[in-house]
Amino acid sequence: MQHVRRSPEEIAANRARYEDHQRKGLEFAPKALPTPSPLPAPPIDATLIVHQEIIPGGWYWSTRIKRGETLRVAQEQGFSTVSLVAWSAVDTSERLNLPDTVKMQWTTALSKGRVIFSDMGRVMFSITEDSSGAHDCLMGGSTAASNLAKYGEGTRNSRDNFIKLATKAGLDKRDIPAALALFAPVRVDANGKFAWKSELPHEGDYVELRAEMEMIMGFSNCPHPLDPSPVYAPKPVTVTRLSVRPVADDDLCRTATAEAVRGFENNASATL
Repeated sequence: MQHVRRSPEEIAANRARYEDHQRKGLEFAPKALPTPSPLPAPPIDATLIVHQEIIPGGWYWSTRIKRGETLRVAQEQGFSTVSLVAWSAVDTSERLNLPDTVKMQWTTALSKGRVIFSDMGRVMFSITEDSSGAHDCLMGGSTAASNLAKYGEGTRNSRDNFIKLATKAGLDKRDIPAALALFAPVRVDANGKFAWKSELPHEGDYVELRAEMEMIMGFSNCPHPLDPSPVYAPKPVTVTRLSVRPVADDDLCRTATAEAVRGFENNASATL
């Protein structure tokens, strides 16, 4: 394959187009996202609960969720990172896409007011509540190798958990997308290295994800590879599935960025 050399003028023109596109995207975005959701987490109206699952430390759980339903993921029994993956229930070749989620919103900081995209440019989730803001969309979950190096033999990891739940859903390990790690305070330092910021999480943190399409979801409750604790002791995580509720026309997640607006337009066109 012949390598194409671009002139300095062409490179400069491409950069200028990129920077102009970025500027327009950032100008459209809100100057400041809402403050974190309040702690302690407000009680849930029992009439809204469709199902509630407690995922033990080291284990996994999968579920099918309807469009408009919300999942509250809560650390009610202590700190634990929980990773998630998702596929469209209509066509499982459409799946969670974190690189596009980052590129389309010009940020790796996923928090209240942001959305999570699929690889088809559609919105899978809206982050409607979030007390944490400390989530990792860059590194993914743990693997057998990372656990072995840190904890030795005999611990469960997210990669193997996702293979198990994907197999039960009739999928292959090649179908597993990069995982979003909730409650994982990972940041990139000035040298471009990943750093774990232990000061960011709060006791009792929670996040609420509103489903914007019908999906198959998988969760894995295993320590993040950068978690500084030398002890393998993930706490149980509570996932509560809430029934469909009305969404306002000026809903922040649906209007915060030009990319989110286009994503929801793609969602609407797919249902026509």
